[in-house]
Amino acid sequence: MYYVYILECRGSGSKMSLYTGYTNSVARRFAEHSTGRGARYTKGKALKIVFIQSFLTQIDAMRRERDIKRLPRRKKIALISNGFVNEQKIG
Repeated sequence: MYYVYILECRGSGSKMSLYTGYTNSVARRFAEHSTGRGARYTKGKALKIVFIQSFLTQIDAMRRERDIKRLPRRKKIALISNGFVNEQKIG
């Protein structure tokens, strides 16, 4: 199983931004981001998982990640508000 996720990122004094990625383990990848071993963009920021979508194949997850990254911010926020995250199962 593969997952596309969106992180809400907050740096000191900066407004909220969004980071989109894909992985086969959301818990592992979130831990990497949280400890500074993830993407350079998320390093040193407060992070929160706000969206997760699952896929059977890696290629489907990669395509969805690409499509989400191409969306304007307002559409990403709409996607998040319609999505589902159960933090108890991923953390």
